[in-house]
Amino acid sequence: QVQLAESGGGLAQPGGSLRLSCVSSVSTFSNYAMNWYRQAPGKERELVAHISYSGDRTNYADSVKGRFTISRDNTERTVYLQMDNLKPEDTAMYYCNAKRRFSSSDWWGEGIQVTVSS
Repeated sequence: QVQLAESGGGLAQPGGSLRLSCVSSVSTFSNYAMNWYRQAPGKERELVAHISYSGDRTNYADSVKGRFTISRDNTERTVYLQMDNLKPEDTAMYYCNAKRRFSSSDWWGEGIQVTVSS
């Protein structure tokens, strides 16, 4: 069983920044590709950013390219999402997701609220 714990959310002004963190309970963290998803009220959950096992490859939703940066520290078992130039439309619950190598299994954190408002 994989446990994921998100932190770093909250309220930010438009144009501001927040940094989300997600700590994993697994010791073999490098065997998991990591993702950040978000879900706004009344909308479907969407993939925001993906990072490969070693961190050498990343992908982003078009809506956040150039503003968000995903990174990971495998020794700390943590994945980050640096969010800059935040917009009101970034307001959502953000979820950390882990997908294990060579497996269809994945795990989710409980989510953390990000609100962008003046």
